Amino acid sequence: MERPSVDDYFGDWKQREALVQEMIPVIGQLFSKRNVGIFIYGRPLHNRSVTFIMKSHRFVRQIERNEMSEFETHPMLMAMAKLDLWHAQIDLGKLTVRYMEHQESQGAKSLSVYDFVRGEMSYLDGLKEKPIEKSKDVVLYGFGRIGRLMARLLVERTSTGEVMRLRAIVVRPGGEGDLEKRANLFTSDSVHGAFQGTLRVDQENGCLIANGNVIKVIYANSPEEIDYTAHDINDALIIDNTGKWRDEEGLSLHLKSKGASKVILTAPGKGSLKNIVYGINDHQMSADDKIITAASCTTNAIAPVLKVVNDRFGIRHGHVETVHAYTNDQNLIDNYHKGSRRGRSAALNMVLTETGAAKAVVKAVPELAGKLTGNAVRVPIPNVSMAIMNLNLSVSTTKEELNEFLRNIALNSKLQNQISYTQSPDAVSSDFVGTREAGIVDSNATIVQGNNCVLYLWYDNEFGYCCQVARMVYKMVGVNYQVYPQEQS
Repeated sequence: MERPSVDDYFGDWKQREALVQEMIPVIGQLFSKRNVGIFIYGRPLHNRSVTFIMKSHRFVRQIERNEMSEFETHPMLMAMAKLDLWHAQIDLGKLTVRYMEHQESQGAKSLSVYDFVRGEMSYLDGLKEKPIEKSKDVVLYGFGRIGRLMARLLVERTSTGEVMRLRAIVVRPGGEGDLEKRANLFTSDSVHGAFQGTLRVDQENGCLIANGNVIKVIYANSPEEIDYTAHDINDALIIDNTGKWRDEEGLSLHLKSKGASKVILTAPGKGSLKNIVYGINDHQMSADDKIITAASCTTNAIAPVLKVVNDRFGIRHGHVETVHAYTNDQNLIDNYHKGSRRGRSAALNMVLTETGAAKAVVKAVPELAGKLTGNAVRVPIPNVSMAIMNLNLSVSTTKEELNEFLRNIALNSKLQNQISYTQSPDAVSSDFVGTREAGIVDSNATIVQGNNCVLYLWYDNEFGYCCQVARMVYKMVGVNYQVYPQEQS
C-alpha cells in the first residue's frame, strides 16, 4: 500500500481509528456470543482499546516488514463476520497477509475479500463443535502476585462461559476487612496497572464478582480441610500459587479435597513430577496426569529460544546469566533470611544468587544435558527480567542470519506465543511489562563472532509466565480450539 503524504498523516490516522472503532463491536460479538477469539500475530484483540489494536497493526509492520494496516484488516474481519463461525481462534493478521500475497500473485484474477475468506475458512464455517464437552471449574490456591494475575487472565478468557470458569480462590484466614483488601489488590496493581474490568465485593456471600464471574473466597489453612462441593464446585483444577508444596506428596494434599481432580503448580516441582514448558515439552502431558508443574518463569523464557537455536545451529555449551527483578521472598531492608545474600535489601542492592533454570531446561530439552551453566543477579526493579545466553555453537553464523532466524520463528512458527522479537533501538525493561510471550529476543543486542553468540532475552517474569501457565491449564483440562491458520511449521 502507498504511504500517506506528510500533509495527510492526521487524516490517515483518523480514518484508521474510525475503522478500528467499527471493528471493536464485531470482535466483541464474536468473542462473547460465539467464543471466537480474534488475534493479530498472536496478540488477542477482544476487550482491547482502539489504540492497542492500532499498535498491534504497527507491530506487524515493524516485524513482518509489511505495510498491513487497518485498511486491509477491516474488510477481512467484516467478511469473517458473515460466516457461521464458532469456538475458534483466528489470526486476523496472518489471514490478511495471506490475502495480500494472493492479490500480489494473482493480480486481476485475485478473489474478492469475501470469497477468499470463505475459502480459507471453509473448514470452520458452520462447525459448532465445542472445545470442551463441559465447562471446567478452576480454583486458585493462593492469591499473591501470580494468583492475582492468573485471576485476571482466567476472567479475561471466560468468553461465553462454556469452556472454563474461575470459581474460587483459597487463602489463609485474614482479619477484618480481608475481602475488601484482597479486592483492592486485585483491581489495583503497582506494576501491571488497573484491572481492565469491573469488580464487586459481595460481603454477605463471601464472593468477588469480576466481569460477572462469581468467585468464592474460601478461607483454609490446608487443602485437605476444604470441601469444594459445598460451594457447587466439582472436578476442579487447582492452581497452586503458594509454592509451599513442591513434591508429589505435598501437592497430593489438594487431591484429598472433595471436588478437586487435578493440580498445577506455578513453580518448579521436585522429584519425578513433570516440569512442563508449554510449547516445548507439553506433549509429555497426558489425560491421566493428576499433578503437573509449570517450571519457573526463567525456564519458560529461555527453553524455547535454546531449543530452536540448538535445533538449527547446535549448542556445544553455554552459560545463562539471569538479571532478575527482585521477588517478595527477599527483604526490603536488611534482615535475617535463610538463603545466602537474600537477607540484604532487595531495593538497594544487586544480589548474586543461584538459579536452577539452566539445569531445569534439560527436563524440557534433554539434548542440552551437561551443556549449560547458570547463575542469577537480583536487581532493584519489581518486574521484567533479562536472560543473557552466552552460547558456543556447532556451526558459524552471523548476527544477521541468527536474528532473521529468530524473527521468523517469532512470527511464523508454532512458538509465536513463546518467542517474541523486538528491533527497538531504545528498548528497556519497563517496555515489556505485560508482554504475553514467554521471552522477547532483543535483536539489536545480539552479538555473534563465528561459532560464539550472545543472545539477550527480555521476559515479564510475572505476567508472561502466567500466560504460559494459562496455556497449560487449557491443555490439562482438554480444551481444544479450532484455529486459523490450521497448520504452522
